[in-house]
Amino acid sequence: MRLNQLVFIFSLFLLTACDSFSMLKDDEKKEAAAPAPQPVSVTSVTVNREDIPVHYEFVGQVAGSLELEVRSRITGIIEQRHYKEGSYAKAGDLLFSLDDAPFKAEFKQALAAIELAKAQKVTAQAQLKQAERELKRVTPLARNQMVSQNQLDDANSAVDIAIAQQAVADATIKQAEANLLSAQINLDYTRIKAPIDGITGRALKNRGALVQVGSDSLLTTQVQTDSVHINFGIPENDQLRIRRELSNGSLKLPETGFTVDLLDESGNSSGYSGVIDFKDYKVDNSTGNFAMRASINNSQGSLSPGQFVRVQLKSAVKVNAIALPQRAILDNPEGKYVYVASPAENGMKIALQKKVVPGEWVDMDESRKNYWIIRSGLEVGDEVIVDGVARIFFPGMPVKIDDSVDDPAVVE
Repeated sequence: MRLNQLVFIFSLFLLTACDSFSMLKDDEKKEAAAPAPQPVSVTSVTVNREDIPVHYEFVGQVAGSLELEVRSRITGIIEQRHYKEGSYAKAGDLLFSLDDAPFKAEFKQALAAIELAKAQKVTAQAQLKQAERELKRVTPLARNQMVSQNQLDDANSAVDIAIAQQAVADATIKQAEANLLSAQINLDYTRIKAPIDGITGRALKNRGALVQVGSDSLLTTQVQTDSVHINFGIPENDQLRIRRELSNGSLKLPETGFTVDLLDESGNSSGYSGVIDFKDYKVDNSTGNFAMRASINNSQGSLSPGQFVRVQLKSAVKVNAIALPQRAILDNPEGKYVYVASPAENGMKIALQKKVVPGEWVDMDESRKNYWIIRSGLEVGDEVIVDGVARIFFPGMPVKIDDSVDDPAVVE
């Protein structure tokens, strides 16, 4: 059989099949067509706006409210260490003592110098009185020309010299007193005391070691921990966004600003709270953050310098905001989206995708936890599908709202 004959027979077969299908009744055509998908049961929430408390979480590090280096202010030999390393010391407690023998000698020399200066002043005072008596005797004689003018001039000069010698004696006494004070200070510096109330550090030099003024004078450290600082940073983008939202009124803070709460490893409040006492005006070039610092009461001593903590900034309120359960928000290559139950023909509803831009994670209240603030993409009245999204295989799929449905894909 030729090829042309085969093509002609196959064409007749197709025409016959088409005529047979066109002669079927409408009901028979529906049965012959693919069945329409059945609506899947889902639960939904209706989008609404409300004022929502928000918080921001960062990583911080504990530092003492006051950390000092304990240094020697004089050069000398350590005679004894008087404290236990790591113990609590009050301001004024003796930590180290240096060999004070040479400083006691300097002090005694300064005392002797004062006595010598005082003796010189007594001598100058006696010479002044003698010169004044001589001038008093010579003056009337000179008026009667019984002595020469040179003798009168000599008597006047003797008085002036005696006055100058007394002034020198006074200055010598003051210098000797200053030297005595300096010697007393150096002698006191041989007893190195705690500058503040706080925890002492490891001793960096021990008995018999030479300490020298300058780079080799560090003996130990001391830190105040009854109140601590929490140093943390806010990324530049977050800080600028917060400023912008405060400026346009979409975010509100009380006059006192943020309150600071420290979280434990489970994300719950640790019971430590405080206030921000420092905000840097510039971005740290090495981290890209705005440096911040909070002051926290640590009377129980549970927080230690160097410890890393979770810092939560609270008291901010998002004004007129939208929030959804986090499980309602899905991902695709184009970003995040939600399914919205939209009206269709015959009173049915279908699931359509809407792109959203999420913001902060929040807990609305005890019954509404793990929510996500939606910055854009939704309008008031949108019916967002929350549970049952695992049953929606494609946009436009029919859905049936049923509040009793649980999504098997959701893990609480």
